[in-house]
Amino acid sequence: MVPKSDVKNTLESLLAQALERLRSDGLVPAGAVRQVRLTHTRDKSHGDYATNVALALAKAAGMPPRELAERIVAALPAHPAVRRVEVAGPGFINFFLTEGAHHAVIRQVLEAGARYGRSDRGAGRPVQVEFVSANPTGPLHVGHGRGAAYGATVANLLEAVGYRVHREYYVNDAGRQMDILATSVWLRYLELTGQDLAFPSNGYQGDYVWDIAATLHREHGEDYAAPVEQVYEGVPPDAPAGDREAHIDALIGRAKALLGDIRYRYVFDLALATILDDIRDDLEKFGVVYDQWYSERSLVERGLVMQAVERLRKAGHIYEKNGALWFRSSEFGDEKDRVVVRDNGQFTYFASDIAYHMDKIERGYDRLVDVWGADHHGYVPRVKAALAALGDDPARLDILLVQFAVLWRGGQKVQMSTRSGEFVTLRQLRKEVGRDAARFFYVMRKAEQHLDFDLDLAKSRSADNPVYYIQYAHARVASVLRQLAERGWRFEPQAAELARLTDTREEDLAAALARYPEIVEHAALGHEPHMLAHYLRELAHAFHTYYNAVPFLVEDSALRNARLSLVLAVQQVIRNGLELLGVSAPERM
Repeated sequence: MVPKSDVKNTLESLLAQALERLRSDGLVPAGAVRQVRLTHTRDKSHGDYATNVALALAKAAGMPPRELAERIVAALPAHPAVRRVEVAGPGFINFFLTEGAHHAVIRQVLEAGARYGRSDRGAGRPVQVEFVSANPTGPLHVGHGRGAAYGATVANLLEAVGYRVHREYYVNDAGRQMDILATSVWLRYLELTGQDLAFPSNGYQGDYVWDIAATLHREHGEDYAAPVEQVYEGVPPDAPAGDREAHIDALIGRAKALLGDIRYRYVFDLALATILDDIRDDLEKFGVVYDQWYSERSLVERGLVMQAVERLRKAGHIYEKNGALWFRSSEFGDEKDRVVVRDNGQFTYFASDIAYHMDKIERGYDRLVDVWGADHHGYVPRVKAALAALGDDPARLDILLVQFAVLWRGGQKVQMSTRSGEFVTLRQLRKEVGRDAARFFYVMRKAEQHLDFDLDLAKSRSADNPVYYIQYAHARVASVLRQLAERGWRFEPQAAELARLTDTREEDLAAALARYPEIVEHAALGHEPHMLAHYLRELAHAFHTYYNAVPFLVEDSALRNARLSLVLAVQQVIRNGLELLGVSAPERM
């Protein structure tokens, strides 16, 4: 593992030694070393790295931050990588590196290869990342795609910094929405048997429902048929004359009654299995693979939902009202109490969620990361309230909310509606713009921000398309190596004189390479993949600028190998970063 750039390690070690000297003199408290935080500077006039450690420790040290900063600088051991150290502003400490320190990162990248940027920060601690978890009531649409790209990248980043990551999909294979799906399939099946009926406005109307119904009809003929008069017997009117919710619930009841438990369960499971297989295949082609597909139905069958409710009851957090059982979630920060068992004895979705998170904790994960759609923001306080009531630390759970993506084509917004079946599926998006563009575009902005997905831009082969621009940088380096071979030359890293890389563009590229491990760590710990996407775009821009200005394949072999070392290091970092984003790094474009 390569925990971070060697230079940053060195500077942090120097600071730690300085603070230890000051601690032994009684000037700073014990544990001061833990306050050391170094960051790359954006403005080169402020040096290469900076730290605010003096500002963080000034109060405990009982002296002004700038005075403490000067004491720290005076206590710093000398080091050949450090050209000078300055105190700036209210007490920042800025480090200016020697050219040799900048060049060292090039060799470090080439030696580490695919491991560069990875670390053991997580120390193998187990983390569960649960994402997408869309109801298996239809194909995944482009909104789900953003959650898939974001969740998969968060998992990749956490793994890159040393956590042991378990990727999980929670299958909502129980409850009312699945009953609506099963009933929708059965009604379409009845139409295929030649019966005329008014399809409910609240049913699932996509073509995929017809496809599942056709499978049922093809394999079982009219074995599941019933007269339409019996189907609608006692069913209240649909909207607009009546209540569409009451209408669909009554139709569900008639389906269960007329089919019986075994046949109804067959239709239900056929719909579930068909759509779940489609979702699994869709995600795998999108580069998203799970360690486990966790069944909501299994929670009930294993008695875990009852166990969770009973734990809350024994702890005094459950009460009865109007025949239902309520959880006192308002006592743990929620805006109001929540029903966990309805007056008809059925568990609510929330009860299943409590049991699911209880089981996550009991499976031994150090941290839980849930990636939800932004429309579930109201669930955050209630789930955290449940963990607190169960005696667990709600801070162990990070709930990351992802805004849906809005598609634009030809300057026009693309409309979507899941229930009506009028939506763009993830599969359609992938076929139109490609997996790479879709994965990259989805994580270009913070997850909680709205995303306008420009389909025309994603398909373009231009510098305006960020993923194309980055991949082109990788391919350009591969092209340079092909040209090298055509001239009968070889890359000889041991013959490279890196000290001759004195062009400011070369220094900028080396400094950018040194920033990569820090970017990965910040993106992982902050759950912010967009930081990596932006970094790669900046690195690609710096490379293209260099490529267009400086020849690499020069006669001077020492200089040629030095420049090749630099651009190969850039290529390696681009490849490493794209892999974390789930994007390919082509050799030709």
